[in-house]
Amino acid sequence: MHPPAPAGGRRRSPVAMAVALLAAILLSACAGIPEQRAELAEGTTATELDAVPFFPDTAYYCGPASLASTLEWSGYETSPDALGGSLFIPERNGSLQPEMLATARRAGRLAYQIDGRLAAVQRELRAGHPVIVLQNLAFGWWPRWHYAVVVGLYPDDGTVVLRSGERRRHRISFKTFLHTWARAEYWAMVTPAPGGLPATAEPGPLFQALASLEGTAGVGPAIPYWRAAAGRWPESGPYAVGLANAVYAAGDADAARKVLIDALPRVAEGKGVVWNNLANIEAEQGDLAEAEAAAESAVAAGGPHVEQFRDTLADIRCRRGKGACPGAE
Repeated sequence: MHPPAPAGGRRRSPVAMAVALLAAILLSACAGIPEQRAELAEGTTATELDAVPFFPDTAYYCGPASLASTLEWSGYETSPDALGGSLFIPERNGSLQPEMLATARRAGRLAYQIDGRLAAVQRELRAGHPVIVLQNLAFGWWPRWHYAVVVGLYPDDGTVVLRSGERRRHRISFKTFLHTWARAEYWAMVTPAPGGLPATAEPGPLFQALASLEGTAGVGPAIPYWRAAAGRWPESGPYAVGLANAVYAAGDADAARKVLIDALPRVAEGKGVVWNNLANIEAEQGDLAEAEAAAESAVAAGGPHVEQFRDTLADIRCRRGKGACPGAE
């Protein structure tokens, strides 16, 4: 018994159906290529970071090799073998993306996943940042995963340059690159040197990345990045507080206090949190009058944390003998 014929009365052979399926996959992968290329900044010249180190990838070590390349570029001395113990998973013959990010953080570097757009890669390269990308060199249903480092982009002839496999300078077309990158869901990351920030960083995701770095490597490696972020977004209360908290945790309360005082004239978002943190530091240092004034300013600023600000004010007034103490009967 034969299966029913498709609409139109003609049966399609399994081979023909497979070819049609493959064509559909390829066409869907092509769909975003013109748009991606059109997003590149007009009039830009070629960019290539020739000084980015190269580690040949052997025995499925493309993850350690790629990460070693960008970490060495950022000033952290390492090698694929040094990173392989935490990155390489023998049963998978490769490395997972979360471990790529975590291993960079353990090296004291900010690890930031950038937007999966060719224009974002271009912006990072123009800022001097090599970009690690994940590619699928085969098919969605039969993947062959591969990490490479984008070090160059040539808009005129539509090519990118990769540190890839055993090739220090692997130049491929935008079309090929975007096909293989798309099949890995456009995953990409950068590891800026201390004090540097991704050119394409957004405030929310960057804050989370900085908090993850601090949680992994401690406040010391995180401070230069916090300082750079507070400088890029001087109107952001959360970044001022993030920097102040890191400096305070490093043992310098005076510097943390100065960070907050200097930030207040510029901060437009989260000013109450800045005032409240300043009040806590001043109270700890014994400057209770200044602490009370700062806490009053925090309460006046309001916001979603105003009850916490009121608690801070009540505690300081208690210590000054000016009001009932929390918990007292």
